[in-house]
Amino acid sequence: MVSSEPASRGRGLLARPHVRPARLLEPVEGKEGWVRCNLCAKRCIIAPGRYGACGVRRNIDGKLYTLVYGLLTAMNIDPIEKKPLYHFHPGSRVLSISTVGCNFFCRFCQNWVISQSRLERGLYGVYKSPEEVVSAALEYEADGIAYTYNEPTIFFEFMYDTARLAKRHGLFNTMVTNGYMTPEAVDELGSLMDAATVDFKGGGNKEFYRKFIGVWDPDPIYDALLAMKDKGWFIEVTNLVIPKVGDKEEDVRRLARWIAENLGDETPFHLLRFHPDYKMLDYPPTPLSTLENLAKAAMEEGLKHVYIGNVTPHPLEHTYCPNCGYKVIERVGFTIVSWRLKEDNTCPSCGYKLNIKGYYHRRKLGFPTII
Repeated sequence: MVSSEPASRGRGLLARPHVRPARLLEPVEGKEGWVRCNLCAKRCIIAPGRYGACGVRRNIDGKLYTLVYGLLTAMNIDPIEKKPLYHFHPGSRVLSISTVGCNFFCRFCQNWVISQSRLERGLYGVYKSPEEVVSAALEYEADGIAYTYNEPTIFFEFMYDTARLAKRHGLFNTMVTNGYMTPEAVDELGSLMDAATVDFKGGGNKEFYRKFIGVWDPDPIYDALLAMKDKGWFIEVTNLVIPKVGDKEEDVRRLARWIAENLGDETPFHLLRFHPDYKMLDYPPTPLSTLENLAKAAMEEGLKHVYIGNVTPHPLEHTYCPNCGYKVIERVGFTIVSWRLKEDNTCPSCGYKLNIKGYYHRRKLGFPTII
């Protein structure tokens, strides 16, 4: 947590449109004015005038506020495959939005300018209301909204209000998350969220999370995944493979086995190549051979849809029928170049029904940046 500021300055923030009362909190017994945030698994206990670890939730006079409600750092149209979501409404367009802040401190973050720079630059962004976001999604013919780029859990209130409005207009909602959210947060979102990409790093190794992310224990991610499954969200899982320190085969095997046993063996699993960034510029990109060996290991643990990301072209960009091996979806990067499934998402070769939610959206041209 960062140091406190004068209470009078904190009260002055309340007139700003991006400062709103927070959800999911409780008073701390025996500590007047202190609150516990129950949004992410850190469950920060926050004194008056102080911030949570995310840097965007503040206790002002004994009440918790979010400081980034609608304070957007990005609003772009993306292919859904960029999230990556390969099996959820393939080919669709999503309006992607973000704020500053994160509850992780990844030394390798590729979006560190928005996730971590709040510590140097403070709060910044362009204010948009949920109505403006949904209107933009409809204007640019998006099929849904993605809460992404930084950790969407920390702008929960804005995500909740926007997702609710998006549903009313026939849009789906997806989030790209590190998964370090409480079951209460998943429950609160409930049926408003349709799909989630949950990003592991370093195979979920505890020592890796402690040293390179600033998280003591990644176990709450598994609880959140089970809660997401219980709510009926479509789930895809990624794992960033960092050479030398986050590329152990036993970790990937353990993660893949857990996914197969708890989420289902047709859960898409993406192994992502690391590129040097932020505070880990002295590490090399992940060797392709490492990714291929880990993909083989994940398949041996029972997963039927294993992909390699941030490498193109590659045979593991494509989707194959788990029953007969026929190539049913062919991709180059984020683009579907060949769709061979039948209308009911069954294999044209053997009739096997694949784990794909929704239908193929034949792509509209253009992916504009709005802010």
